[in-house]
Amino acid sequence: MASGKIRLVHLYPDLMSVYGDRGNVLTLWRRAEWRGIELEVKELTLGDTLDPAEADVIFFGGGQDREQAVVSPDFLRQKGEAVREAVEDGAALLSVCGGYQLLGQSYTTVEGQELPGAGLFDVRSVPGPQRHIGNVLIETDLDGQRRTLVGFENHSGRTFLGPGVRPLGRTVVGAGNNGEDGTEGAVIKTAIGCYLHGSLLPKNPWLADRLLAAALRHRLREPVTLEPLDDRLEEEAHQAVAARIRGAGGRVKSGAW
Repeated sequence: MASGKIRLVHLYPDLMSVYGDRGNVLTLWRRAEWRGIELEVKELTLGDTLDPAEADVIFFGGGQDREQAVVSPDFLRQKGEAVREAVEDGAALLSVCGGYQLLGQSYTTVEGQELPGAGLFDVRSVPGPQRHIGNVLIETDLDGQRRTLVGFENHSGRTFLGPGVRPLGRTVVGAGNNGEDGTEGAVIKTAIGCYLHGSLLPKNPWLADRLLAAALRHRLREPVTLEPLDDRLEEEAHQAVAARIRGAGGRVKSGAW
């Protein structure tokens, strides 16, 4: 069973934390606490420096174009490279919407300003003709097990994956990355980028535990097995939300992976 102390770095919580994104940090903290694991949260914003050796798990939330334009030069000055180093070393990461876009190769705003990204994910994001708003249901096979994720999207940006990039999952309901190819998010090593607000982790506790386990492995440098929690209520809530999303209609897709 796992115990110990892990460090979570929350990037730009004052500028990039919309639609309940901060709830992801609270969920990781609470699920760690329930297991007797100390989780230390360090918030970094403009002008701060990120030491990649101090990060076991990183969270980068969403923001509007205005905030992304402010954050981009500061992020690329030092933090972007530090994030890549941390992930390469095995640290976990969750990025949502604007954070996901700034961790790609580039993001073009609706005004046509191209913001260079940190290049962790081989994805490019461009403005789209419409805004995608609503509940999202995706199917994912992370770790070889088919599961569902539920969340909420609110974005006009369209993200396109580079050759060989693994999506987080396939959309059942919702636009996902771009509303065209049926993909949602991107995964590299223990890093995840996606458009799922809501916040994501309270609705999908198994994903929170996946990030916690990766963070603890990074800190301890040894295999980790998390103590199971009684998630019956969480699972019932997840299934109820998933059923409601399916039943609401929306854009329903099907097909082989």
